[in-house]
Amino acid sequence: FMHGLQVVATDGPDSVEFTELPDPTGDALVVDVRAAGVGFPDLLMARGEHQIRRPVPFTLGWEAAGVISAAPDDSRFKEGEEVVTLTLGSFAEKVAAVPEATFPKPPGLSWEQAAAFPMNYLTALAGLQRRGRLREDETVLVHGAAGGTGTAAIQVAKSLGARVIGVVSGDAKEMVARAAGADEVFRSDGPWKDEVVEFSGGGVDLVFDPVGGERFTDSLRSLRTEGRVVVVGFSEGSIPEVKVNRLLMNNTEVSGCSWSVLATAPGGLRGAAHQLGRMVDAGDITPVVDRGYPLMEGAGALRAIDERRVAGKAVLLP
Repeated sequence: FMHGLQVVATDGPDSVEFTELPDPTGDALVVDVRAAGVGFPDLLMARGEHQIRRPVPFTLGWEAAGVISAAPDDSRFKEGEEVVTLTLGSFAEKVAAVPEATFPKPPGLSWEQAAAFPMNYLTALAGLQRRGRLREDETVLVHGAAGGTGTAAIQVAKSLGARVIGVVSGDAKEMVARAAGADEVFRSDGPWKDEVVEFSGGGVDLVFDPVGGERFTDSLRSLRTEGRVVVVGFSEGSIPEVKVNRLLMNNTEVSGCSWSVLATAPGGLRGAAHQLGRMVDAGDITPVVDRGYPLMEGAGALRAIDERRVAGKAVLLP
């Protein structure tokens, strides 16, 4: 047997239990997990509020970094290889990984950083480059700029040659966003829309929004002509609506984005992971890790996310 975190009822962190689980069987690509990334989608799944719903009990987790301990004979992977993977059920000591969503671990990253790497950085790349069509020298506004997705978006945008403005909720988070590379940071409880328009010289080219909620309308107002908003999540909880006449009058647009869109891009997910790996090698991106929790304390990591106490990414350590 191995150990893992299971959701036994969709009641949030209180229904997440550390328990014994059967080892992966069959002709699977097995990864011995060294660290697993914890994000807002995990909290949603524990509550039964994610668009992907699984019957309880199920093993939680989306992303992990570790060492391959078993690989099919026809696999492109070998035993002993260090990898990152985007596979449901990753909050465990071992996971049967999805080969198409498993990639070599960038050698410059620690296990904790590698676990914080796949979902956030693929989401950032998909939102900025694929869906947002970001060009060099454009200006990007990043909401939730101290979170895991936000810090990833700052670093990827800077690597792509953009100027970045972050919006955060407090002093400590401002320090995180600036350390991640933001050129300027404003407060979500202040007149950030006016400050953003003034700082950018009339409006930003792109808004990267993992937050949603009440600030969405002001995000639209912060755009220059032909500016774009890319929606990647709703961590504030409420899902905003847009009056499309506003888009028509100002020649702006709103796009939705999930990292999975990269599977249909030239080179697929492997190509995107390779591009991000080059950014790591160049020193442009380094995942921001808030802290590591023992696997058995995974419910505490979820509570920290729910209470907005995480800067960057929380990780679990089996």
